[in-house]
Amino acid sequence: MPVYDYECDICSFRFEKRQHFEEEPLTTCPKCQGKLRRIIHPSPVVFKGRGFYVTDSRKGSGTEGASGKTSSGELD
Repeated sequence: MPVYDYECDICSFRFEKRQHFEEEPLTTCPKCQGKLRRIIHPSPVVFKGRGFYVTDSRKGSGTEGASGKTSSGELD
């Protein structure tokens, strides 16, 4: 069961609520009866390892280094 963060638009009260996926989002603040909104947090992205594969978002034939320089040392 996921935990959702909510914040009141009026009193800025923040809290967490454990809810099923099928449940409707909460709409009323438990403190002031104001309007609630669900806070969406971005998922963290973790890159591990030595780098990207040659086919991942790279220009050219893979002769460029990590700094964008060609094998001759000149910038593109």
